[in-house]
Amino acid sequence: MHGMNPTVEINAHADQPVWPSNDPDREVVFLLDAASSLERDLLEAWVQAALPAQTPPGRARMVALPPSRGRRRPGVDPALEAVLAAEDDPLLAPLRVVWIPPERDGVRAVRPRDLLTFSDPRDPGTLRQRWILRRHPDRCRIVLAEPAPVSDLRTRWAEAGHRGGGTTTGLPLFVSRQAALSLERSERRLRGMRYKVPKLVEEEILGAPAFRARVTQLARQESRSEADINRQTVSDLREIAAAHSPLFIDLVAWLIRKLYTQGYADEIQYDREQLGRIAALSQRSPVVFLPTHKSNLDHLALQYILYENGLPPNHTAGGINMNFFPVGPLVRRTGTFFIRRSFRDDAVYKHVLRSYIDYLVEKRFSLEWYIEGGRSRSGKLLPPRFGMLAYVVDAWRRAKSENVQLIPVAIAYDQIQEVGGYSDEQEGASKEKESFGWFLGVIRSLRRPYGRIHIRFGEPISLRSQLEKPERESGADPDESEIELQKLAFEVSVRINRVTPITPISLVTLALLGTGDRAATVGETRQSLVNLLRYVQERKLPTTAQLYHLESDSGVRRTLEALAANDVVTRFDGGPECVYRIGPEQQLAAAYYRNTVIHFFVNAAIAELALVHAGEGGGGGDSVAEFWDETMRLRDLFKFEFFFAEKNQFREEIRDELAFQNAEWGQRLASGPDGAHALLRGTRPFTAHRVIRPFIESYRVVSDALQQCAEDAEIDRDALVSDCLGLGKQYQLQERIQSRASVSKVLFGTALKLADNRRLVECGAPGQGAARAAFAEEIRDVHRRVEVVVALAASRRAGLID
Repeated sequence: MHGMNPTVEINAHADQPVWPSNDPDREVVFLLDAASSLERDLLEAWVQAALPAQTPPGRARMVALPPSRGRRRPGVDPALEAVLAAEDDPLLAPLRVVWIPPERDGVRAVRPRDLLTFSDPRDPGTLRQRWILRRHPDRCRIVLAEPAPVSDLRTRWAEAGHRGGGTTTGLPLFVSRQAALSLERSERRLRGMRYKVPKLVEEEILGAPAFRARVTQLARQESRSEADINRQTVSDLREIAAAHSPLFIDLVAWLIRKLYTQGYADEIQYDREQLGRIAALSQRSPVVFLPTHKSNLDHLALQYILYENGLPPNHTAGGINMNFFPVGPLVRRTGTFFIRRSFRDDAVYKHVLRSYIDYLVEKRFSLEWYIEGGRSRSGKLLPPRFGMLAYVVDAWRRAKSENVQLIPVAIAYDQIQEVGGYSDEQEGASKEKESFGWFLGVIRSLRRPYGRIHIRFGEPISLRSQLEKPERESGADPDESEIELQKLAFEVSVRINRVTPITPISLVTLALLGTGDRAATVGETRQSLVNLLRYVQERKLPTTAQLYHLESDSGVRRTLEALAANDVVTRFDGGPECVYRIGPEQQLAAAYYRNTVIHFFVNAAIAELALVHAGEGGGGGDSVAEFWDETMRLRDLFKFEFFFAEKNQFREEIRDELAFQNAEWGQRLASGPDGAHALLRGTRPFTAHRVIRPFIESYRVVSDALQQCAEDAEIDRDALVSDCLGLGKQYQLQERIQSRASVSKVLFGTALKLADNRRLVECGAPGQGAARAAFAEEIRDVHRRVEVVVALAASRRAGLID
């Protein structure tokens, strides 16, 4: 009802209920939402108690609404139809009884022990209501939504029909729904924002004129009856839509805490003030949380911090593969909606999904999905997926909301329980299918210590500021819209990387993976971290609070012991000193943690390799030109691995890296190959062998395997990746590559993507053999230059160079 904002919240036994009108002569019709005879009695008693003494007879009436709880009655009370058909203009005042949970430690939330009553404390049966009223009357409240005159509601009804392009629902049904929604807002003020959940989803989506018009169109296109299409839309919407329950919101929050605290510290690390600013944004526009996907706990961790800050759960897009008992029913009731993996040819399903997203955006409900699509098996941020983002952008373009705020979210862990499975998958094992047995395995795996969970929020992205918003026209260029969407998703990924915190685990694995197979003492490990820590500090990179424990032997020892406890490093204490080593079989697991922060060091690594190239003097004496040409070649070579800035910005970032190492880098580089070599030798820390080596070794395997393929043979990409696993293991045994982490299906897949981009996978292309040979030679040349940095790093460890 117009406004119908919550204004009154009264204990059921309050001495002085407030009359909703200042005009004693104004007729008031109370719309009673009662799920039991007791609730009806309470509401009627409230009205009688609120009735002003001088009110003329007949100026107050009561009409029943279809109850929001319990068994719903079909249709609308004929008495409401009579009220709306009359010529006068009474004031309509929705009224409802609200039952709230008992207060414990200043908080009213459902706890597992409340289920011993076999009912929801917020929705008790009639007998339970009477018991609560006698024993705990403070748990029974009456809420009155802001009244509205019938004339205002008629106007709003007509406007809704106009916006929908035609006739909407009948006025009585429209008024009933508006009253129910208004009471929900009023009740939410009493219960708290965390219980902001959608109501009447099916009625509002399926009953919208634009939705029904599209159904008629689809029936013609597919030569099916409208009744048949309607049946499918109901089925599809029920398959997709979340079904929030305040009871389950409370219970699942309790379960989440019990679950994650088995393996992680009690407190999730995040900035409460930053989350508060995001909550403030959500009051003005819908917000979309776009987190990284490292672990099965990602969504649960984010959901829990929203809950503990009194915020509602996000509407979270999940794959239909997760809709199994008991996980599916639980998470659906706390905000997850399920989407099929493929529905390209199902126009009805696409219409329902699009309408559901439109509804969520229009009603300002917060959304969430993984921008990467699936979990990263390598630790590195995956390329973004565009599907869900396209639906939200499209809804915004069609004016479902004036703005939408995208919230990049980095979720980081000291360690995760899935890393062993990820390593197996990279070596060719199949992904375990989600099931109840799989879910029990996840729970059991959390019984080991994994450290802390860290959540960081990137700078929000406003669609209104980021995108143009032209009206959709038949002549609009779809390619231009697609490019705009890709740039938007890319920006989200860049902002996620920018705030991903460096943890002690990630930095120690980065250091140890650069030392080869040799074991190191605590003191040697700490020494290998000195330059890395200096780089992180002086570059002001994001870190966890615990990172600077690595400046002491005790902090380094704790980190190494944590890795050893989960078999990521091997600990040997049979000699005078305890030593730690990442063995060949542990390299993929260690590389996972390194890769979570590798993006901070990529530009420095590229600069090192370009300096090696310029120092070799192959450019006719123009070291500067050679350096920049090689820098851009490397950027192109690894464009499918890392999120690089656009070319001019990228050059500025490389200049910044060189200036960090040497303020006079420009003069040194211009002096010729010797100057380039001197710049390289003075670099601290060396990073190319830690950062680039596993990728270039993996690319070498793929380029060599491609070179062995016949030019006129069709290439099966999956079979080629399998062949690369065998070839990579052979190369490792022959010590042609050094890192076990290079033998990875994930890295082989990206290398093949690059080869495909260069049209090296095509069958029978002219000169294909020579092109593949040139590609292999390019990879070998970069690999050779990485080995130069490996030698320099070894010389520094041995004290042969400063």
